[in-house]
Amino acid sequence: MVLRVLVIDQNRKRAEGVQAALQAEPDVEVQIAAVGSSHLLGLLRQAAPDVLIVDLDLPDRDTIEQLRIANREVARPIVMFVDQSDTEAMRTAVSAGVSAYVVDGLQPQRVRAVLDVAVARFQEFERLRRELDIARTSLAERKLIDRAKGILMRARGMNEEDAYNLLRSKAMKDQKKVAEIAQSVITAAELLK
Repeated sequence: MVLRVLVIDQNRKRAEGVQAALQAEPDVEVQIAAVGSSHLLGLLRQAAPDVLIVDLDLPDRDTIEQLRIANREVARPIVMFVDQSDTEAMRTAVSAGVSAYVVDGLQPQRVRAVLDVAVARFQEFERLRRELDIARTSLAERKLIDRAKGILMRARGMNEEDAYNLLRSKAMKDQKKVAEIAQSVITAAELLK
């Protein structure tokens, strides 16, 4: 698989150094954009890179906000090289989705290693985010099922196991998830109040 990398840097010579370092790699395709931060979002939408490398003297709020919006649209590893920084700028960049924040500028010989680390960290973060989403969904479904069981237990004088078995058998019969049937029971109970 070819890794498409977009390098954003107003300093064309510095960007070409990064391009030269990465083009030596057979699995990397590099595109350079020597544009200001005001064009960042449109460029990202157009180029659709797998990884974004941004080199700045000092990150500004507009750049960080455009990275935040771009990361919401399509999450991807973002590597930011800065010549100077402060703690607040770093925290803001990381909260916007920057995977690697490297101070003291971009050095072509370090780019591949930093890129690999950023991609690995991004993939691990995405795995954790998916697990969290699954856990949240599971918890929400569990709450719906418990609430529906309570409604059935009160309405029909059933015990908890029988209420769950009724939900489950209805879900199997209708080829739906138990949580969907539970939601139907809750909705019906609310209508009957």
